Amino acid sequence: MKLKIVKYLGLVAAAISLLFSCEDTTATLNEINRFRDAPVGVADNIRMVYTDSLKVVAILTAPKHVDYSNRSFPFAEFPEGLQVVFFDENNNENTLTADYGILYNATKIIDLQRNVALKSASGAVLTTSQMYWDASAEWLFTEKQFRFVDQDFNINATRLDTNKEFSNFQTGSLKGSIAVSEKDSIPKQ
Repeated sequence: MKLKIVKYLGLVAAAISLLFSCEDTTATLNEINRFRDAPVGVADNIRMVYTDSLKVVAILTAPKHVDYSNRSFPFAEFPEGLQVVFFDENNNENTLTADYGILYNATKIIDLQRNVALKSASGAVLTTSQMYWDASAEWLFTEKQFRFVDQDFNINATRLDTNKEFSNFQTGSLKGSIAVSEKDSIPKQ
């Protein structure tokens, strides 16, 4: 019986020492998570040059670049805005500006927000409050209201789905004016 009591007391002592040796790790875990949620890097006044087969296709500039490539769904943020100059096959410049942007690394989709403006080399201007740019497919889309103006169009609409040349253009509710040549509108007989 004495042996059982000694074993029991030894077990109780071990359990008590384990109980008192445990500490609250919430603060430590919060500190670790704080660093995990922090960006990998922050850069000021950046200039990124994108090339394809040694030809410059775009130049991105921004006052601030915040890199979150350490996240499970990595992204880069441009909290103070950005400008992207795209060069077409004839080296003409098309300029995209926005007050805020997020580049999602995995999908290559850029979410542009606030005062988004796309100006083409031909003088066409598209403005909206938010636009998505699919860099891989070179495709633009938005569900927000937008305005598109060039020599033939003055359009206000909601919803836009188009390629970068605006040659495959789909929209929702449309208001505005479109220049139409008479010879194109009169059927041949």
